[in-house]
Amino acid sequence: MLIYGLKNCDTCRKARKALPEAKLVDVREEGVPDAVLAQAYERFGAALLNTRSTTWRSLDEDARAQDPLALLKAYPALMKRPLIAVGGALFIGWNNEVEVEVKAML
Repeated sequence: MLIYGLKNCDTCRKARKALPEAKLVDVREEGVPDAVLAQAYERFGAALLNTRSTTWRSLDEDARAQDPLALLKAYPALMKRPLIAVGGALFIGWNNEVEVEVKAML
């Protein structure tokens, strides 16, 4: 099980605490593999972009109009976090519902 996120992100910390067996992949340092990113975008679409983030707000309109996958490669912190990979399934965000679904996969 992998958690793609940021080590400083509070939501990612909550997910790591609830899933101690999971490995955190810091997207700023290691990035997200292209195949995982493409699968996540196919599953979640525009919801994969965190449009409430400071990074998003700092982008101009031209940058925001770019291909979402290109944006996520250039600015990994734009990804909504955490992105959790369990087996072949992907989950985004962290709340009680996601926690129950992820733990059911174990």
